Amino acid sequence: MNNIVEMPIAKAINAGLREALKNDPKTLIFGEDVAELGGVFRVTEGLHKEFGQQRVFNSPIAESGIVGTAIGLAMRGYRPVVEIQFDGFIFPAFDQITTQLAKLQNRSEGFLTMPVVIRVPYGGGIGAVEHHSESPEAYFAHTPGLRVVSPSNSNDAYWMIQQAIESTDPVLFFEPKRRYWQKGPVNLDGAPAHLHAAAVLRAGTHVTIATYGPMVPVALQAAEIAAAEGNSIEVIDIRSMSPIDFATIVESVKKTGRLVVAAEASTFVSVSSEIAARVAELAFYHLEAPVIRVGGFDVPYPAAKLEELFLPDADRILEAVDRVLAY
Repeated sequence: MNNIVEMPIAKAINAGLREALKNDPKTLIFGEDVAELGGVFRVTEGLHKEFGQQRVFNSPIAESGIVGTAIGLAMRGYRPVVEIQFDGFIFPAFDQITTQLAKLQNRSEGFLTMPVVIRVPYGGGIGAVEHHSESPEAYFAHTPGLRVVSPSNSNDAYWMIQQAIESTDPVLFFEPKRRYWQKGPVNLDGAPAHLHAAAVLRAGTHVTIATYGPMVPVALQAAEIAAAEGNSIEVIDIRSMSPIDFATIVESVKKTGRLVVAAEASTFVSVSSEIAARVAELAFYHLEAPVIRVGGFDVPYPAAKLEELFLPDADRILEAVDRVLAY
């Protein structure tokens, strides 16, 4: 019988981390304030007390050092899980991630594996100050050798963090911070979907919306509104930004003939751009309208009082739906 419990995304990640620590003594968690405090968002709360200072510990405020240490530990057979406290803090570690972590397995012809997970709270919607509300996923999805994923619900959060830790490849695990306290069911005894498989969350026949992370609830809201207007919207949570499950998206587009891609990130040279280009390549003769991308505007992330204007809402998605349906 399924053991289903209701919990927020933050608690689901915490529960998944606990299982990983129990199952493999080589799993370690470290980062800024992740031990006694449990992290800024309390995602690692209680783990230091349960597993001790040798397994869950704080690091200096030095992101490059955090990732560099994780690389060294991975070389010695450990499975480090590191937290980048806020999305905008990841850039001091960019060199370590893209020129070392992403390449060592290939460079060593598989002699070295890099089972490193980098947890990144990302996106806006929390009224934070500068450098605390970024969407940098495209930088890493563009880099060969890295896996990039993002859960949008509690069940995925619980299972995907465990799958990421079990991977022998480095995984960037982007956590939608404004959804941390969004509750949902977690099937503790269930069989998880493949880490890089997209999920059809709502079936439809007129338009496909492909999205991920913090935008998934917005896309589902837009689909509800559209249904009241007589339009049937299929919503796909891509879940993985590298690799992307294009087969699921293309299958949907072949049915609906129309695609809207929605994300918080700016659309220029983005994950949304790649999806739009690949669908145009693979499903050209099935498209009844151009693929339209909906995202943040191509400006630096604004001050907190303006972020509601920057972040895509259901109205902006529905405007795109109207545009593709007009063809």
